[in-house]
Amino acid sequence: MAWRKGCEEVANSKPLFLTIYTVVIVGIVVSSFYVFSSIYSSNPSAAQSSAWLSSISSEDTRVTDQTQNVSRSATVPIVPTPFSGAQNERPRSIWDIPPTNKRMPPLSDFRLTKALVQQRVKDNVVIVTFGNYAFMDFILTWVKQLRNLEVSNFLVGAMDTKLLEALYWKGIPVFDMGSHMSTVDVGWGSPTFHKMGREKVILIDSILPFGFELLMCDTDMVWLKNPLPYLARYPEADILTSSDQVIPTVVDDSLEVWQEVSGAYNIGIFHWRPTESAKKLAKQWKEMLLADDKIWDQNGFNDILHKQLGPSVEDESRLVFVFDGKLKMGILPASIFCSGHTYFVQAMYQQLRLEPYAVHTTFQYGGTEGKRHRLREAMLFLDPPEYYNPPGGFLSFKPYIPKRLMLSGEHNVESHFTLVNYQIKQIRTALAIASLLNRTLVMPPLWCRIDRLWYGHPGILEGSMTRQPFLCPLDHVFEVNVMLKKLSEEEFGPQIDFREYSILDNPSLPSEVEKSWLDVQLCKEGTEGCDVSNDTTSVGGILKFPKHSNEETFMKVFSSFKDIKVIKFSSVQDAFQGFTDKEREDKFRNRVKRYVGIWCCVPDQSLGHIYYDMYWDEKPGWKAIPPQTSQDDHPPW
Repeated sequence: MAWRKGCEEVANSKPLFLTIYTVVIVGIVVSSFYVFSSIYSSNPSAAQSSAWLSSISSEDTRVTDQTQNVSRSATVPIVPTPFSGAQNERPRSIWDIPPTNKRMPPLSDFRLTKALVQQRVKDNVVIVTFGNYAFMDFILTWVKQLRNLEVSNFLVGAMDTKLLEALYWKGIPVFDMGSHMSTVDVGWGSPTFHKMGREKVILIDSILPFGFELLMCDTDMVWLKNPLPYLARYPEADILTSSDQVIPTVVDDSLEVWQEVSGAYNIGIFHWRPTESAKKLAKQWKEMLLADDKIWDQNGFNDILHKQLGPSVEDESRLVFVFDGKLKMGILPASIFCSGHTYFVQAMYQQLRLEPYAVHTTFQYGGTEGKRHRLREAMLFLDPPEYYNPPGGFLSFKPYIPKRLMLSGEHNVESHFTLVNYQIKQIRTALAIASLLNRTLVMPPLWCRIDRLWYGHPGILEGSMTRQPFLCPLDHVFEVNVMLKKLSEEEFGPQIDFREYSILDNPSLPSEVEKSWLDVQLCKEGTEGCDVSNDTTSVGGILKFPKHSNEETFMKVFSSFKDIKVIKFSSVQDAFQGFTDKEREDKFRNRVKRYVGIWCCVPDQSLGHIYYDMYWDEKPGWKAIPPQTSQDDHPPW
């Protein structure tokens, strides 16, 4: 045998060579021992701390490399999803969930260092977002969307330990911002909100000296297309920023014409290159905010850039010199790096036949809850399986809107309220039926004739691409945050759960829900097949149900269909006669009249907003007019 012949040759060789061969053979034996020991001692099972989250990955989330020493010195940073190799290689995938028998590394190992960032960089670019635990579902959505796009060179900054630990155990690359932030939603404009803004600037100022390009994002935006090839089209730009521009300056995918941009530069999406001018800007911006805690970070960014605006860079890029006269900036087109207005209201990208790269949930109402709902309407939010299969099942209905209410006459305040009120009345009935049957209401798509803003306007923004009528977000009319709030049952009756209009079309809907369906067709009592009996059954998945039914009839008939996941009414107009129980009726009214908000605003009036009224039809002579005095300036309840 070859190995025996080798040994004989060694035995006949000189002593020096004998020593060398002996050392080599011993080394091979020892190495083999450690390799096999590592293989057989590793645990192939991963911690499924969040089965619904890990299931979204198309790759195996099991971790076989458990040789990481969790007790090593804090001077050597540990990244939860390590990536070894040149930065132009693809970083290792996320969702590599650590095993349950592994201790979490100390917080010091998650400190932001160049070595930590280096492990996530690709083509010298790293994408970063940050937040506190209250925004974890937004962060998971942000991560999933990038993962679906096969983009993995990103990091998440944790502003509190609770978020850091949660992301670590989900296998998401995370670092500690050392912010010691509250874990609850801070609310726009609050002191803590402004603190978060300063943390962003400090973060930018910390990362740029590492020499990497930085794509900085807010957590309330999602990626729809890999942005890195687009950003690479402008290698001379020091900064590429999104904006609040609502009037298109271009009709293709090129940068905005900076001379025509009137909207503020928005720091929810912006790309930094580590040039001297960019680092100088970050440093001055940070110093400005730290010196005055009353400055909003975005206003400070706009002010400092406008120290010098122009001239254009002498090429075809549409870049402009700003700040110190040396920094070159480009403004990302709002048609494809979308704001909440250009995406959800104007649908500008659709009209221009462009593919959007991102949507940022700006220009919206209802706080964080409103942001979630908008992303859910667009089927862009990551929710657990139980969200799509609630206890009691769904109730949906087909709304009816006469053509004249949508298209006839002028698009003005009066015609807008006539259209919306017609829909509100149907939704009120559907809410009552959902409450009665203890089902989750699928809200219908909502149509508006005029826009909603924070100030007086002529109906739609002049120069924008808003079509009339348009499918408007639910938060344009309804107080989404109030609808989700846990109100006292003693005062407001039972909670009425609801979902976005698109949920029954969402690919995440379980097959058991899709297959369990009952269509309810309203009919005139006494006509053929419209009689109610104790053994009421459906025929071919269709149930005929008499109009103007009372509470008792609803309970008697639909008690036979408790196991049906989706009950869909062909209409709810004239479906429900009303609650028999006066106390329940009062509680229901007390609840739902708080569900609607305001429209804003009639121009050139100090009190220009108009309150929606859930029970407008019970008030003879109701008109869509603003409050006439400050004493009248209150909701209709």
